[in-house]
Amino acid sequence: MILAYGLEPSVRHGRGGRILQRLHLDGLLLAGIFATLLVGAVVLYSAVGQHTSVMYGQGLRVLIALGIMVAMAQVSPSVIRRIAPWVYGIGIIMLAMVLMAGEVGKGAQRWLDIGVRFQPSEIMKLAVPAVLAWLLHERPLPPSLWLILAMLVMIMAPVAMISLQPDLGTAILIGLTGATVIFLAGIGARYIFAALAIVMASMPVLWYFMHPYQKLRVLTLVNPDSDPLGAGYHIIQSKIAIGSGGIFGKGWLNGSQGQLEFLPERSTDFIFAVAGEEFGLLGAVAILLLYLAVVGRGFYIAATAQDTFSRLLAGSISLTFFFYVFVNSAMVTGLVPVVGIPLPLVSSGGTSMVTLLAGFGILMSIQTHRKLLPR
Repeated sequence: MILAYGLEPSVRHGRGGRILQRLHLDGLLLAGIFATLLVGAVVLYSAVGQHTSVMYGQGLRVLIALGIMVAMAQVSPSVIRRIAPWVYGIGIIMLAMVLMAGEVGKGAQRWLDIGVRFQPSEIMKLAVPAVLAWLLHERPLPPSLWLILAMLVMIMAPVAMISLQPDLGTAILIGLTGATVIFLAGIGARYIFAALAIVMASMPVLWYFMHPYQKLRVLTLVNPDSDPLGAGYHIIQSKIAIGSGGIFGKGWLNGSQGQLEFLPERSTDFIFAVAGEEFGLLGAVAILLLYLAVVGRGFYIAATAQDTFSRLLAGSISLTFFFYVFVNSAMVTGLVPVVGIPLPLVSSGGTSMVTLLAGFGILMSIQTHRKLLPR
C-alpha cells in the first residue's frame, strides 16, 4: 500500500519521517523544493556578481517564505476552504486601494505600504483558485453555463484591476490560474473551443488598450533586431548568452554576458539565461527536470486528494507553478514576449517567493491532512 498518511513508506518510516509527519510536510515535495532552491542559490550568486550582501538578503527572504510554507501546511484544507471567499474579498479591496493610493515604482502603481511593502496582486494568485474551488466544492461537476459565467466574472475582476496598475504579466498569470480551475472542473469541449474563439476575437480590443511599451514588446518578439539597442536589447542579449553556453556551458562564474553585465535583469527575469550560459544545455535541462519533478508531485497530490476543493486547488497551484516556469523559460529564449515573470525559486525577490512557498504549503496540507484509509 503506497498511501496511508499521504507519504510513501520510505518517507514515513524513521525519525525524519515522523518529524515531517508531525509538521504536516510532504517529504518528496520538500526535497524537490530544497533542491531547486539550492541550484537557484548557485545561479543567483553568479548573477548578482558574487555580492554576499545580496545573497544574505535573499537567504532571509527564503527563510521567511519557508516559515510561511510550514505555517500554511498546518492549516487543514477545510479551514482554507472556509476562509477562501474572505481572502478573495480582502484581496479585491486591497487592489482597489492600490489603484487609489498605491506606491509607484518603475512606472507602475502596484504596491501597498501598511508597515510592510507588498503587492496585493500576489495574494490573488492563491485567492482566485481557492475561491473558485470553494464555489465548486459541493456542486455537481461539470459546472453549468451560468456558474462558469459567474466564475469568469470573479476571475476578470482582479485581472482588470491588476491590468490597470499596469502589470499585464501578473494579470495574465492570475487569469490562467482561474482558468485552470474551470478546466479541471471538467467543462465540455464546446466551452473550451468557445473560450478560445472569444479570446482570439478579443485580441484587437486588447491590442487597442495595451500600453505603447507592451505593444512594442509584442512587435519586438517578431523582429528583435528592429530595435537592437532599445526594446530588442533584452531578448538579443539573452539569446546570445544561452547560445554561447553550448552543450556544457562556460563554467560557473565564467559567463561573459552575465559577468560583464551585458545581460539586463540577470538576477530576476533573465536569470535562466545566466544558467544557460554558465551550465549549458545540460544544466538548463537539469533545472527544468527539477521543476518537472516538483510539478509532478503536485499533480500526484491533486490526483489523490479526497474532496473536490482539494483536488481543484492542488491542481491549479501545480499548473500555476508550471506556467511560471514555462513563461519565464519561453520569454528568455524569445518564444513569448517579455512579461516580467520571474523564474520560480531561483530569481531574486521576496513577494513571489512567499506566494509560491505558501502555495506549496497548501499542497502539503492537502496531502498530509488526508484521512487514513483502510487497507
